[in-house]
Amino acid sequence: MNSKSIYLSILVAFLSTFFAASICAENIPIEIIKKIKATLNLSRPDLKFGDVKRTKISGLYSIKVDSNQFLYVEETGEYLIAGDMYQAKPRGFVPVIPASILEMRINIINAISKDDMIIFPSSGEVKKVLYVFTDVDCHFCRKFHNDTLPDLNLSGIEVRYLAFPRAGIGSKSYKKMASAWCAEEKTKALSSLKNSEAINEYICDNDSVGHQYSLGKKIGITGTPAMLLKDGTLLMGHRPATELIKIMGSD
Repeated sequence: MNSKSIYLSILVAFLSTFFAASICAENIPIEIIKKIKATLNLSRPDLKFGDVKRTKISGLYSIKVDSNQFLYVEETGEYLIAGDMYQAKPRGFVPVIPASILEMRINIINAISKDDMIIFPSSGEVKKVLYVFTDVDCHFCRKFHNDTLPDLNLSGIEVRYLAFPRAGIGSKSYKKMASAWCAEEKTKALSSLKNSEAINEYICDNDSVGHQYSLGKKIGITGTPAMLLKDGTLLMGHRPATELIKIMGSD
């Protein structure tokens, strides 16, 4: 074996060792994954537990539950936290969401046609887009529509409404919203409902309200208003325009 061959052999061996060590360092020990899932399955066999991933907090892992939720657990799976983790940033507390959840939300929103949304365009050039799941009988949804929406539009933010009747399919709220989504002048009909004004009831064949309600539940929405940013971040509850504009300035 010549010197060149020896050099190549040593280089290959070194790189193999280096990459193997890197992979081991990045992966979670299989014993921890098995322990977490075994503990959780014993406690809640009715739930489907998926991927386990590291978080930025040492010793704390995230695990997917069913298709659209997740929990934070320590390495035994005995102690867990349900809900969002937040990171303190200059623009405020920002939810820390697993990339897979963000991707799932983005894919769902991107698959919805703009024709199936009720869109309130910005006054001038569109700088940002905000997706809002709404319910016409929700007090804070009305407050958002009448107090926050105009300022967002003036600041260059286009608001795209999606339907989420909290009382469910077939409820009075559902029928009102389906009528707005089927109206010829959708924005006018929705604004009337937001101001407690009655509109003609008409549920068309291509009613998209039920479909959007189902998609909202997949995303993880439980109440309204629920706002989705372009990166998949979900903001629950009413927020003033100044706060939303600040948040969306760096989304």
